[in-house]
Amino acid sequence: MKIRDLLAVESIDLNGKVTGKNEALDAMVALMAKSGKINDVEKYRKGVYAREEEGTTGIGEGIAIPHCKSDAVSRPGLAAMVIKDGVDFDALDGEKVSLIFLIAAPNTEDNVHLDVLSKLSVLLMNEEFTESLRNAKTVEEFMNIINDADEKEAGIDERLAGADEESTAEETTGKVKILAVTSCPTGIAHTYMAAEGIEKAAKAKECAVKVETRGSGGAKNVLTSKEIEEADGIIVAADAQVPMDRFAGRPVIQCKVSDGISKAEELLDRALNGNVPLYQAKGSSQAADSEEESDSVGHQIYKHLMNGVSHMLPFVIGGGILIAIAFLIDGFAVDLNSLPFDERSNFGTITPMAAMFKSIGGVAFGFMLPILAGFIAMSIADRPGLAVGFVGGAIAANGTSGFLGALVAGFVAGYLVRLLKKLFEKLPEGLEGIFLIGVIMTYVVEPPIGALNVMINNGLNSMNGAKAILLGALLGGMMSVDMGGPVNKAAYVFGTASIAAGNYNIMAAVMVGGMVPPLAIALATMFFKNKFTEEERKAGPTNIVMGLSFISEGAIPFAASDPLRVLPSCIIGSAVAGALSMAFNCTLMAPHGGIFVFLTVGHPLLYLVSLAVGSVVGCVILGLLKKDVSKR
Repeated sequence: MKIRDLLAVESIDLNGKVTGKNEALDAMVALMAKSGKINDVEKYRKGVYAREEEGTTGIGEGIAIPHCKSDAVSRPGLAAMVIKDGVDFDALDGEKVSLIFLIAAPNTEDNVHLDVLSKLSVLLMNEEFTESLRNAKTVEEFMNIINDADEKEAGIDERLAGADEESTAEETTGKVKILAVTSCPTGIAHTYMAAEGIEKAAKAKECAVKVETRGSGGAKNVLTSKEIEEADGIIVAADAQVPMDRFAGRPVIQCKVSDGISKAEELLDRALNGNVPLYQAKGSSQAADSEEESDSVGHQIYKHLMNGVSHMLPFVIGGGILIAIAFLIDGFAVDLNSLPFDERSNFGTITPMAAMFKSIGGVAFGFMLPILAGFIAMSIADRPGLAVGFVGGAIAANGTSGFLGALVAGFVAGYLVRLLKKLFEKLPEGLEGIFLIGVIMTYVVEPPIGALNVMINNGLNSMNGAKAILLGALLGGMMSVDMGGPVNKAAYVFGTASIAAGNYNIMAAVMVGGMVPPLAIALATMFFKNKFTEEERKAGPTNIVMGLSFISEGAIPFAASDPLRVLPSCIIGSAVAGALSMAFNCTLMAPHGGIFVFLTVGHPLLYLVSLAVGSVVGCVILGLLKKDVSKR
């Protein structure tokens, strides 16, 4: 396959007229659509913008290579535009972009086209080639320039792999030996451009070089143990995960993949100067210390939180959907008004089929907090931290501290294990940590939060009465404070106790407050897409189901990753919903079930208004408070 096979004549514009980055991206998507290779233009456009949020594709020297790998692409394709006066594109070097190539890659296992796309990416590192493209007078001349270069140049992986072992050994004798690994999240363009940049910089300094590329087509030109042992310097330019343990004890420079493109010469100078730290394999305290020294405190916390959240997310989504199905089954099969009060609390488990779904979903939910704490600790202290964090999270889940306790447990466990590694090198990994995290959780974390829980319950009982609207706002807000933790549970228990006493309006305020956080977050992921990662945007719609089912835990992954912005937004939205529910004198006779028990709600339309207003308020505040993903 050649580059010309991917680039259609109708997808080339030699006189692009755009005034900004977004306009340029939209124009490129429109050019790509003309080739007929996109089956969902809007979805593809969103994918292009999402990739741009991860980091600019303006690589410098007046060139940009936006790209997207998506189900919206039917066949691999290219689009090209020359902008005579240039356009601001947030390029790495701050200069205007005058040559743009847009890449469309289908989300399939067939990766033949990736070699072609990687080759184009490398060709664009050649100034003579790009200047010829900018000066092309006709589309035919533009295509001919690409065809000629395509015929002459070898592919990046083929060239970097070098000749046979014997001739390579001769060529490298007496030279400084540099190894490199390049990788980016998409694995289409930046991976190979960084490889090309490092190779050119190394050869300019008369170094022997080998670059391993880890793109969408998998790892190629993989470094051998012998090469790693003999290397004078190793550069890892990657924004995606790269196997690092093989470099233990070797001089390694770690940097962003974009540095391999724009700062290749600087990286080579660092490698040649010998002022490079020896890489410590993860699992050692030195490795963790050196890795964290290079990060700000805020970024360290964010990184550890995201490791816990990303591993917890499948349990929340899977368990939440199964529990929602259980409520749906009972909602259709059972007349809740005909049941005595003591049986209403079993809603979701009344019919055998519903009970099965609820049981399986409950098991999945049961792993949520241990997984969160375990993988936060693992991010801090590697594998030895996993068991210790898991135990701490389990204690929080079974005690009174809940979600907030699990967060504390994860960080305490991680740093505890790192400390213990320095103090007790010879004890089995995790043994001392498991014991100490149990002691800390039982005697340090649980007692004060348990006392706080009792104090909150007593306060709620004293407020029951005339200040109904204030009480509704307080209870609604409490439902969002810790998403299933002690504060949330205190409000919920107070609501269920009020049902027994015949105060159905309190339970209505409690439930609407608990429904708001997932709904507000789901709306925010739709209307403020640039504030959320791709993983968060995919999980967002699931929260609609969870919110309508009164499953507040759907908001936990979002709250865990950005608590200072998500929690206040949800608390305010829930408080508004709870206050409106009280003001409208809405009532609820069931202790759970969300939208599936709306038949038991007094003033159901006004209850829906309360829910909608609270969710929108939470969504808007969250959208205003959260930072763009690109600025984190």
